[in-house]
Amino acid sequence: MNSAILAFEDGTIFRGKPFGAKKTVLGEAVFNTSMMGYQELLTEPSNYKNILVMTFVEIGCYGINNEDSESPRVMASGLVVAQDCEVPSNWRSRTSLGEYLEKNGVPGISGVDTRTITRKIRLNGSLKACLSTEDISDEEAVKLAKSWSGIEGSNFLKDITCKAAYHFDDSAENIKPFALGGVHISTRPRTLPLFKCAAIDYGANKSLLSSLAYSGFDVTVYPATVSAEEIIESAPQCVFLSDGAGDPSAAPQEADVVAKLMGKYPVFGVGFGHQVITHALGAKTYKLKFGHHGGNYPVRDVETGKVKITSQNHVFVSDGESLEKAGAIISEVNIEDNTVEGLRHKDLPLYSVQYVPEAAPGALGGGYPFDIFYDMVKKNS
Repeated sequence: MNSAILAFEDGTIFRGKPFGAKKTVLGEAVFNTSMMGYQELLTEPSNYKNILVMTFVEIGCYGINNEDSESPRVMASGLVVAQDCEVPSNWRSRTSLGEYLEKNGVPGISGVDTRTITRKIRLNGSLKACLSTEDISDEEAVKLAKSWSGIEGSNFLKDITCKAAYHFDDSAENIKPFALGGVHISTRPRTLPLFKCAAIDYGANKSLLSSLAYSGFDVTVYPATVSAEEIIESAPQCVFLSDGAGDPSAAPQEADVVAKLMGKYPVFGVGFGHQVITHALGAKTYKLKFGHHGGNYPVRDVETGKVKITSQNHVFVSDGESLEKAGAIISEVNIEDNTVEGLRHKDLPLYSVQYVPEAAPGALGGGYPFDIFYDMVKKNS
């Protein structure tokens, strides 16, 4: 049988053309509305155990290059597209999307109606799914989808964090903004002086660490298993909590470490790091119906009323009521569903955002989050 299958836990089946690796995988099917950036999405640690359903009509047009991966390997479980481009065209391209997936052991399916799949997820919520490019029956694929444990209650940090502490390479070549000849999008020099920052890696991507370093921080990265005592012994001037994957309520030890660091240092969290801060404060998180995945999410600054358009990639969010009871100030909200997008604290030098700050380091309709963190550290130094 020369066809791929995408099977959902509720018994729905889609058959299409296989590409990438010959393999059977399980994961949570989530749709993403990005029109480009598929290489970054596939290698983004926060997509660990996600089967990505791309809503754009054709994926792979500009191929795969050697520079844009956000981690050393593909983190997504599988890829679903309406049409895959087998012959990419771009001066930076080194291989096709299909060849890249095959090399990394990740299966893909094309030739399916991603509009129908997206509508299904929007109506029913994110679903457990099986994607296979092997010769398996519909019944077996559905059975496998049902058998997967799912994301709720799962702690994936050991699979996506670094194995040992390391100093982030902040050489000019590594942290300079991407630029094309004759085009000057960002000419701002690196912020100085540098502050010593301990970054806890819950699944940090390259762009996140690069943006942190470029914004004025000397970054040492620690694994998610680091203790508060290890951080304190290293004598940082601030602490950064990266994005990641999994259920934040299943990471109580990580939240306990952060609780011990808050108040000792200025702390900034992004994505999963924002959610860990929520639990460290004693507040709660919950799972959205189908999450926020892609670009064009409007976020309003509660204080100024200004709105910025953000990129996002998450399925869990912080509970606003429990945050306010814990002493947090909700600083930003999502206009579409009023979910919490940012927080500060009444008494502590604490700041976090749920969206992806490194995706748009330009005019955001408000302060650039890394600059806000820098000013916070400077004020408390």
